[in-house]
Amino acid sequence: MVTIQADEISNIIRERIEQYNREVKIVNTGTVLQVGDGIARIHGLDEVMAGELVEFQEGTIGIALNLESTNVGVVLMGDGLLIQEGSSVKATGKIAQIPVSEAYLGRVINALAKPIDGRGEISSSEYRLIESPAPGIISRRSVYEPLQTGLIAIDSMIPIGRGQRELIIGDRQTGKTAVATDTILNQQGQNVICVYVAIGQKASSVAQVVTTFQEKGAMEYTIVVAETADSPATLQYLAPYTGAALAEYFMYRERHTLIIYDDLSK
Repeated sequence: MVTIQADEISNIIRERIEQYNREVKIVNTGTVLQVGDGIARIHGLDEVMAGELVEFQEGTIGIALNLESTNVGVVLMGDGLLIQEGSSVKATGKIAQIPVSEAYLGRVINALAKPIDGRGEISSSEYRLIESPAPGIISRRSVYEPLQTGLIAIDSMIPIGRGQRELIIGDRQTGKTAVATDTILNQQGQNVICVYVAIGQKASSVAQVVTTFQEKGAMEYTIVVAETADSPATLQYLAPYTGAALAEYFMYRERHTLIIYDDLSK
């Protein structure tokens, strides 16, 4: 039987005391009252911020939107099928944000800025809030530079400038998407970064558009954000914000950007 000397025990205790590091971590938590249709009602989360990311017990991420006196309304960024009434939720302390970088050019991503084109992860070191405040009127420059769509009928009759919003209205199958995609194709060599946001479309339609961009060499300056018809409504809701955040990243680096939302009726 091994005998342990008293000084050995005291040395071990002394080492443990020296290595002891006390960390106090305060976690803001709550419990699920009800969940359904991509929305969860949470009791608790007293210190949660508007737009803050929250994490459910089974791993689903949500965004706190409705801050009411008795509960918090959270939009689920996923199907949330495993979330149960009474399960715990914790606040992350982060406002909803996505990674941004030049590496996103030529890629197809979802509303969470995760690649869905099967070409591996996208490296990025910067993040941008999905709902960042817009610059004030004084700091904006008036529209002074034209943006050509490449369609003579439109370019000759309708003045479209960089920095301007334009609505494309038409019945089904009248070529609204064709006008938008032709505009992106026409930006080749114009130093314009294009972001095509597909909301609630069929996956086959999105794949067809991406194939067209690849064949014409337009993916070199284009990012495709896609949330198809089978995606949860909450992710379709987030897709335009993701597209805008990516475009703003390039805009604040003094690059011209063009965003196509196809379409916002979804």
